Amino acid sequence: MAVVFQKTKGLTDTPFHYCPGCTHGIVHRLVAEAMEELGVLDKAIGVAPVGCAVFAYEYFNCDMQEAAHGRAPAVATGIKRVHPDKIVFTYQGDGDLAAIGTAETVHAAARGENITVIFINNAIYGMTGGQMAPTSLIGQETLTTPYGRKPETNGYPIKMCEMLSTLEGAAYIERVSVYDVKHVLNAKKAIKNAFKAQINKKGFSMIEVLSSCPTNWGMSPNEALKWIKDKMEQYYPLGVYKNTLEEEK
Repeated sequence: MAVVFQKTKGLTDTPFHYCPGCTHGIVHRLVAEAMEELGVLDKAIGVAPVGCAVFAYEYFNCDMQEAAHGRAPAVATGIKRVHPDKIVFTYQGDGDLAAIGTAETVHAAARGENITVIFINNAIYGMTGGQMAPTSLIGQETLTTPYGRKPETNGYPIKMCEMLSTLEGAAYIERVSVYDVKHVLNAKKAIKNAFKAQINKKGFSMIEVLSSCPTNWGMSPNEALKWIKDKMEQYYPLGVYKNTLEEEK
């Protein structure tokens, strides 16, 4: 009998701990499949964040390193410089990457560190219970903005792809989503392109994934997926923001 689908070797058998409807699990699978299909799984080193994905080291079937909150790009920089032949990636949420880890992220990109960053943007702090994140939308209700995020007091959401794409050290920057099959397939293609940028020694690459958090959004899984499409995509347009691979062609 022909095999039409099988679990990627890039994931362990440890059950995910994520809430029902959370799309972290989908992105985990895409990252693992991308590494396996590119033939780099055996030389990959991942850096786990602090946040909902803190146990990523239990799920990816490759060498993993835990980093302090926000410091994953700095840890990845050290690993890559010591082991330039390895494929080094970080997996981070919006609080980890765009709040406490903003400096590490920006300067890793500015230096053109040859690492790959997988950035999960679910517009909220998940693990700590639903506080406003740097990516929370204007008007979005959270535990720390119960009447909605107001720009005059809370500022504006940070657009990481737009910001990092202006840096010369950035090689591949793309924003994707995973709210339906079409976008899941496109997200996988983007993740593979980011790894290809690293394989080809182009510099810093980052894939931002618009992701759901039904628990802290107070929605059903289906409602959360629709909210990504109807609300998040309007403020965070999908697309490639920088592509030195294409420029080379």
